[in-house]
Amino acid sequence: MRLTLHTDYALRALLFLGMNRDRRVSIREIAEAYKISENHLIKVVHRLGQGGFIETLRGRGGGLRLGKEPKEIRVGDVVRFTEEDMALVACFQNGQNCMLTGACRLQGVLGEALGAFMSVLDGKTLADLLTLPERAALAARFALHSE
Repeated sequence: MRLTLHTDYALRALLFLGMNRDRRVSIREIAEAYKISENHLIKVVHRLGQGGFIETLRGRGGGLRLGKEPKEIRVGDVVRFTEEDMALVACFQNGQNCMLTGACRLQGVLGEALGAFMSVLDGKTLADLLTLPERAALAARFALHSE
């Protein structure tokens, strides 16, 4: 399974916001830090706002910040929210008829694998990704003050 660029950017944005909880952050700042497309990041941030993962404030003094405490943001929830299609193969999609249905064990095995993958992500929060060693490494990478 490969996560989309949208999900990758969403997780990166949350990490950056988690590193900068003491202030509002701009989309441009995140895009420059990661050297990613600001236009694409705008769409990602909008989606994260819809999901309540971040808060956005327009105008002077505006910017982005986390919408929840890092310990309340499960990585699995972010992935489910940002991925449009979690179907590993065509037979996982609703209404898809497979001529092997009932005779093939692949769907069950892949379903179990996807369940295990999501179980690991559900067991991790943004706070888990921002422990002291990770915060220090990220702060050094982005030349930020580490709390």
